[in-house]
Amino acid sequence: MPPLTGLVALALSAVSLSAADDYHLTPDCHPHPNVPHGTISKHSWSSTNILPGTVREYWIYVPQQYDKNRPACLMIFQDGSGYVSTNGQFRVPTVFDNLIHRGEMPVTIGIFVNPGTVPGSGGDHRSRPTRSFEYDTPDERYGRFLSEEFLPPIEKQFNITTNAAGRAVCGISSGAIGAFSAAWHFPDRYGKVVSHIGSFVNIRGGQIFPSQIPQLKDRAPSDASPVAARLRTQRLGLRVFLQDGTNDLDNLHGNWPLANQDMAAALKFAEMDFRFELGDGGHSGKHGGAIFPDTMRWLWRDWPKEK
Repeated sequence: MPPLTGLVALALSAVSLSAADDYHLTPDCHPHPNVPHGTISKHSWSSTNILPGTVREYWIYVPQQYDKNRPACLMIFQDGSGYVSTNGQFRVPTVFDNLIHRGEMPVTIGIFVNPGTVPGSGGDHRSRPTRSFEYDTPDERYGRFLSEEFLPPIEKQFNITTNAAGRAVCGISSGAIGAFSAAWHFPDRYGKVVSHIGSFVNIRGGQIFPSQIPQLKDRAPSDASPVAARLRTQRLGLRVFLQDGTNDLDNLHGNWPLANQDMAAALKFAEMDFRFELGDGGHSGKHGGAIFPDTMRWLWRDWPKEK
């Protein structure tokens, strides 16, 4: 996965006439002998004031190398059931096993959380998914849910770093903009973002980010409050990985490849730490899954190694 020079990727969409999408999982996505396997436990969540009435499933991955006396890094995956699967497109637990074993990423606890559902009340009343409301709305509500309600009980159970640089959020499609929104509104808690085929389009106003990011480069007004100045600095410190394909969606909400290119251009203008991989795939995790191990190496490349 060689680095792109500038925004060379912007030109790739013009020459991609059809979807090749011939990506394959690498050896890092498959189990290997003598590599310790982390544990995966499944849980349910139903108590929330910020997203009232919702229930959801989530999974916790704990690497075998976890030591309760040493703070572990954290990575939260939206649409968690797809990421936690060991035979899906991403196979995160297996990738974590392999990379943590070789010291290519830090000891990291993975949290895989599904979007919420409002249960039906019986009879013909069906359950109502709240995925789009939670993920596609570019406000602070979903980030508040993660930070103020969902994570605190888990943080009491495990020794997790409070350093934002050791805490990442990840998602695919609407889950990707949900992950970015969480970091954007709470950069003091999540310093890294991975976006797969992110929906930075006008589903619920998500097209605002490419116009907001460049404003970070302007000097903070002399009368800006210390809180506003600190938020600007923290946002500029985010590390962001974007992935999309030239044959991604194009519909009434917008054009996904163009929206992701706009995001990359905005991050570049703001001189933020980012990487953009534009392939020729469609709206799936095939490309993102194939490069996921390298994505993790890039994301965690300078985290302090154990002495």
